[in-house]
This record gives sequence, structure tokens and C-alpha cells, in this order.
Amino acid sequence: MLRAAGAVLAFDFGLKRIGVAIGTQLAPGRLTSARPLTTIAAEANDARFSAIAGLIAEWQPRRLLVGRPLNDDGTPHEMTARCERFADQLRGRFHLDVDLVDERFSSVEADAGLRGRGLDWRQRKAQVDAEAAMIILQDWNAAHAHSATA
Repeated sequence: MLRAAGAVLAFDFGLKRIGVAIGTQLAPGRLTSARPLTTIAAEANDARFSAIAGLIAEWQPRRLLVGRPLNDDGTPHEMTARCERFADQLRGRFHLDVDLVDERFSSVEADAGLRGRGLDWRQRKAQVDAEAAMIILQDWNAAHAHSATA
């Protein structure tokens, strides 16, 4: 069940980086803001979860979202299981609701948006993961807006 209001953190999990976005939700389907927050550029789990703990302490989210990568046809692949494990670890460590969100094409969409704003490849590389996390957050909200009005 969705809680009425509060911050939502979204994660675009990767082996080298984790993009993070923040949103504020007033009610199901009513996201008042969503923006890229940061990129955690650490490969060691201790450093990753330390950074995430700091974000959770600062933003006090009510819910966490993790992008779930799938093949174009919707079937899982190797990264799907890694992202599901990451979501389980977040649930276990932070005792928050965690939803998996279909993230097919979020990184492609994020890169295209950054390119459209005139960023070169170096700038895009630095921002694409957090931007993809924002798209994951927006997609989750859109899905819940549809179900809240249905």
C-alpha cells in the first residue's frame, strides 16, 4: 500500500555506478517533483551502502525504487537478478518499502535527453545514471497515477 506523502528515492543500479534521484509524492499518482540527485561511484558494497545510508538519513524517504532491467521482449537477463538482489539488500538494511520498476530504455532516454541539452559525452557520462534514476521515478509515478485513476 502506498503511503500518502513523502520523499521517494530511486536507484539506477550498475556494477560501477548507482544513479540516484529524489522525488516528493503527495499522494498516489501525484509526484510534485523529481530530479537527479547524485551518482554513487563506488564498486565496493560497504562504500555503496554507506553512501545510501547517508542519503536515507538526509532525505527520510518513505519508499525506495530500484530499476529492474529486462531484455527488449521483457525477459530477465544477468543484471535483472543483480538488481533484484540489490533491492532485497535495501529492504533488509533499511526496513523501507522497495519497489522494482521496469527500466527498459531509461539509460538510452536519459542519454538522449542530456545530448538534447547540448552536453558532450564526458558530461553525459557523469550525469546519465542519476538522470536514468529520475526517469525510473517518473515511470513509477506514471504507472501509479494510472492505477489511482482507474
